[in-house]
Amino acid sequence: MKKNVFSSVDLPSYLDDRARFALWQDIHVAEIWSVEYAISANRSFAAAIEAMPVGPLVLGQMAGTIQHASRKTRNIADDGRDGYLLLINNGDTRLSGAQIGRDYSVAKGEAALVSASEALEMSGGDSNVWANIVVPREILENAFAHADDRLALTVAADNEALGMLRRYCSFLEAGPVLVSPDLITHATETIVDLIGLAIGAKGDPAELAGMRGLRAARLQAILDKIRDNFADPAVSAQQVAQQLRLSVRYVHDLLQESGASFAERILELRLQRAHRMLSDRRNDRMRISEIALLSGFSDVSYFNRCFRRRFGSTPSGAR
Repeated sequence: MKKNVFSSVDLPSYLDDRARFALWQDIHVAEIWSVEYAISANRSFAAAIEAMPVGPLVLGQMAGTIQHASRKTRNIADDGRDGYLLLINNGDTRLSGAQIGRDYSVAKGEAALVSASEALEMSGGDSNVWANIVVPREILENAFAHADDRLALTVAADNEALGMLRRYCSFLEAGPVLVSPDLITHATETIVDLIGLAIGAKGDPAELAGMRGLRAARLQAILDKIRDNFADPAVSAQQVAQQLRLSVRYVHDLLQESGASFAERILELRLQRAHRMLSDRRNDRMRISEIALLSGFSDVSYFNRCFRRRFGSTPSGAR
C-alpha cells in the first residue's frame, strides 16, 4: 500500500462547481467511506484528501471548502465501517459537531475522538483543514477498554501526548510507507498508545502507554532535533532538552536506551555530511577546513582524526 491522494483538481475541468462536487462525493462514497458533505456557498468547490496506511491504521488529512459532514444511520449501513477517528483541527476555523448526545467543538490544534459506527455531525467555516487518525475498533478497545467513554470530548491543543502524536505522525508521513512488519507493529503501538494518553484513557493500559508510547515519541522528537541542528557547533543536549521541555538526564537516558549517546549521534551525522561533501565533485574548490566547519566541526585536527578513524582514510584521501 502507498500514500493516496484524492483531489478535486483531478476532476474534469469542463464540469461546473455543482457537478464537480457531486462527482467528488460519489467517488468518495464508493472508494473511501459513506459521508454526506455540504460545501461553502461563498467559495468555489475545492477538496483534497491524503491518506497513508500504517499497518491497520490510516493517517489522513482533508482540506478544502467542505463546510459540513454528516454520517447517519444509512451511511453506517452502506459501508459497515466500524472504527475510531481522532479528529485534529489543523485549520483556523473551529470545527463543531455532535455524537452520542454530546456536543464537541475543537479550535485550531485541538482534537476529539469520534466513532465511525455512531451517527456523527461536523460543521466548520468556508475553508477547513483537519486530520484523521483512523484506528480499527478492536485495536483501540483492546488497548483501552473504555474508549467509548471518551467520545466527543475535546483534547486541548497543549496536551503533551497530542503534541507528541502530531509530531510522530508528521515524521511517518514525511517518509516512505513502512513495509517491515516489526516497524509497522512498533509504529502502530506508539500511535495507539499516544491516542490513549491524549484522550485520557484510564487504568493499567494508560500506564503502559505512558511507559511505551510517550517515551518512543519523545525519543523521536529528540532525534529530529539532533538531525535538524547537528551542524551547529553550539548544539548540546541541554539545548535540546530545553526546547522539548525535558530534563537533560532524561534526554541522555532515552538516547542511551536507543543504542547511541548524544555525542555519538552528533559526531556520526557530522562525519557523514563531511564525507558526502568531500565525495561530491561540485565541492572540489572548497577547502577541507571549510567543509569541516559546514559539517559542524570547529577543530580541523579533531575532524581529521575522527574522519580517519571512522572511514579508514584521510579527508583528502576521500576526496
